[in-house]
Amino acid sequence: MKVGFSALQWMLFMVAGTIVAPIAIADLFGLNPAEAAGLVQRTIFVLGISSLLQGFFGHRLPINEGPAGLWWGVFAIYAGLSASLFSSAGETLQALEGAMLVSGAVFILLSIFKLIDRLALLFTPVVSGVYLLLLILQLSGSFFNGMLGIGYRREGVDLPVFFFCLALVIAAFYLSKHRIRVVSQYSILISLVGGWLLFSLFGLSKEVSLSGGSVVSMPELFAFGPPKFDAGMTVTAVFVTLLLLTNMIASIRVADEVLKKEGAITPSPRFKASGFVSGVNQLLGGVFSAIGPVPISGSAGFIATTKITKLLPFMIGAAIITAASFFPALMSFFASLPAPVGYSVTFVVFANMAGIAFGELDKETETGRVRLVAGIALLAGVGAMFVPPEAFKGVSPLITSFLNNGLIFGSVIAIAADQLTKRVYGGQSGESR
Repeated sequence: MKVGFSALQWMLFMVAGTIVAPIAIADLFGLNPAEAAGLVQRTIFVLGISSLLQGFFGHRLPINEGPAGLWWGVFAIYAGLSASLFSSAGETLQALEGAMLVSGAVFILLSIFKLIDRLALLFTPVVSGVYLLLLILQLSGSFFNGMLGIGYRREGVDLPVFFFCLALVIAAFYLSKHRIRVVSQYSILISLVGGWLLFSLFGLSKEVSLSGGSVVSMPELFAFGPPKFDAGMTVTAVFVTLLLLTNMIASIRVADEVLKKEGAITPSPRFKASGFVSGVNQLLGGVFSAIGPVPISGSAGFIATTKITKLLPFMIGAAIITAASFFPALMSFFASLPAPVGYSVTFVVFANMAGIAFGELDKETETGRVRLVAGIALLAGVGAMFVPPEAFKGVSPLITSFLNNGLIFGSVIAIAADQLTKRVYGGQSGESR
């Protein structure tokens, strides 16, 4: 029973963090309801399979896979450029299929040549801490906009939705710190299901209809047509892969630290194995015309909030997600989860991640140097978040995908500043005391 509830909680957490991306991308490319339903189905299928593969053969940690924000950004960029670079939106999507296949091949090659383990050495506690802070800051706007109900039932602020979300956030925080362990452990599940039911009861939900006519539906291979390999897109794919590695390594390191803090016994970080599996997962994203997956750092916040450290509930949750993707009616049911409810509960999860981030920074002894590195990286990363996407009009998508992503840009700056200041400061630590 305990494992079952934990698995259900994992499943709902995965759905809440997954369902928005394919629906948003379907809208960007003007897909009809049936095509949108197919994209939702294929994305959830790929993410479920990817989580299982990582659990069995990759990092072997309870870290769910989610639509990579980088791929989401690349899809969004090329949706706006499709008229100038390709003959149609369909051809653009075929080129994106090819890009994910290229990314998978690059991931696998980096693993075979053992380059991932070398890159992992760059992820010191200060880099991990800065990465988490940037992640929280980058997502804070989406969370708050979602809680305000912007774009949910109307374009502007929806006050009834906001006040409900505010109450839900307070309730979720209270439940996560409840003195009765079973309540705190399943606080995410209680908050999501309770919020979902109350949202419907008060008439705040909106109609979502994505189901097809058949009871069982197999995910379609190359749904957008045969993949196309474009030179510019290939270069973008290689660059995106290197940035996805940054995300993967940071997620593994952070989740591993949280698990150890909660008393769990974890295997030594398996970056090479995880990188190889990530390559396979990118290939699956291309073959099934879905959104390329990546290990989600938010898993660390989920673990810290629920104290669920075992791998088994996570694997069962991933298996349920995979099986559910074959049933269009279930896909429609999952898609009916009100986005403001998902944002509100996830807000609590990511708030807990701030403590994890500062804990990483506290591990460093050279506090003066670390504060300098954090200051440089946060200033650069947060600054990039405030640059409007329109400012990159006419700029190469390769450059745009880097400079317009504050999380990745700031993380790369953190790595560079960390390595540079180590050489400049040398072994000096007198100023850091």
